[in-house]
Amino acid sequence: MLLEDLEKKRRRILQAMDYSVPEKNRDAAEDLLDIYREDRIALAVLHEFYSYLPEAREDWIKEIRLLNRHHGIFLLAACTSQNRYLYLVSNEGLEFQGCMADGFLSNELLDFFGYESAGAFSAICAAPESLMIYEPLQTDTDICPACHSVSGECHELGCPVELCPWCGGQLIHCDCRYEQLGLDTISTEEELLDFERLLEQRGRIPYSPEQRPSFAEDGPYIMFDE
Repeated sequence: MLLEDLEKKRRRILQAMDYSVPEKNRDAAEDLLDIYREDRIALAVLHEFYSYLPEAREDWIKEIRLLNRHHGIFLLAACTSQNRYLYLVSNEGLEFQGCMADGFLSNELLDFFGYESAGAFSAICAAPESLMIYEPLQTDTDICPACHSVSGECHELGCPVELCPWCGGQLIHCDCRYEQLGLDTISTEEELLDFERLLEQRGRIPYSPEQRPSFAEDGPYIMFDE
C-alpha cells in the first residue's frame, strides 16, 4: 500500500467515524487512528470496524491488542467501550472472528497459531488485559516491513526484502531465478512453484532485523514477468 493509498484509507475511516463514533469520544478515536496512521494491518481493522459495526450501534475502538501472529498473519482484538472483537488480518485481507468473550476460534486456526486446545485459547480470551498492545509495525524491527514475517521466519514468496540464497542480492531483482530454472521469464504458476521448490532445496534466508531497509517497497509481489 503506497503512501497515497494509506491517506485514502485514513480518509475513509474518518468518514465512517461520522456515523459510528459518539461525539464525546471522537477525539480519542482519532488519536488511536493517528497512532496507526501508517500501519496497514491496524488500518484494516479500524476501517472494517467503523464501516460495519458488529453490534450495529455507536461504538469506538479504545485500543488494539495482539493475541498472536504467525507467517505474516495477525490475530488482533479490537477493544471498544462496549466489547472486544477478534480479527484475522494479513496483507491478503481481513476476516471477522466474532466476539472475544465467546473464546472461540476454529480448529484450523487453533492449529495454525499453535494453541494446545480450544480451552487454552478460551483462557487467553478471558484475560484480555494480559495481552500486549499491538504496536505499529514501523516501530518493531523484529517484523519484516513488507510481508510481516517475524525474525527467524521465511518471507512470503515475492517479498522485496527477501535475500537470494545464491547471490545474496534482493531475490525479486536478481537473475538467479531465471538461471536456476533455465528460463528467460517466469510466466506460469507451475514455473513459480518450481522456483519455490528450488528455493526450499537451496535453503531460504529467513527474515532478520539486519535486512530491514530504511523504507520498504510494498509487498509481497508475485514474480510473474510481463
